[in-house]
Amino acid sequence: SPTGDSWGIFTFLCAALCNLPALPALNCSEELGAGQSIQQTYDLTRYLEHQLRTLAGTYLNYLGPPFNEPDFNPPRLARAERVPSATVDLDLWRGLTDNARLAANYRAYSRLLCYLRVLDGQVGTAELRHRLAHFCASLQGLVLSIGGVMSSLGYPLPAGPAGPSAPPGAPAAPNDFLKKMDDFWLLKELQTWLWRSAKDFNRLKKKVPPAVVTLRLEARGF
Repeated sequence: SPTGDSWGIFTFLCAALCNLPALPALNCSEELGAGQSIQQTYDLTRYLEHQLRTLAGTYLNYLGPPFNEPDFNPPRLARAERVPSATVDLDLWRGLTDNARLAANYRAYSRLLCYLRVLDGQVGTAELRHRLAHFCASLQGLVLSIGGVMSSLGYPLPAGPAGPSAPPGAPAAPNDFLKKMDDFWLLKELQTWLWRSAKDFNRLKKKVPPAVVTLRLEARGF
């Protein structure tokens, strides 16, 4: 009969369940990892872009003409080659692996930070020193954040210190104009690096989700 068949099925299921040592219970938990680290690094990069726009305007006014003139576009001098250049062909840059781009960003910002710290000790106004110090602290945070992204993705950090106290092999400029030119190119390269890094981390965060939902099994008896 239908009632008998239903009872038989129920009895079979009960017997099968009783023979199981335990029934795993599903417990959903959110594991925050590489995706969240990438998102935070992207947000910090955009914040630094905004911060630099204000700082660069203030600093160029401090340098005076012709450096604060909108159409001032000097050729890059040999002295400025010590500052890591972001003027790499975009197709070549995008052709690099994620690891290679992250390592290049990490090394560049570490070195740019060295030059900025030297700049901080040379400016003559307290307000500008304060702004530079604040920007340096934010940029140091970006270096650490990029290191965190690399670690979360399983990439080794580039060899060498993240931020030595002074740029190695950086003799003083022979005159005041060339010193100002060095400062001009430092700010210009920083702007380009941050613009490109924002695009890098925007692409990377699309490849790695901000959070991974994992299913953890917990054994529970009946």
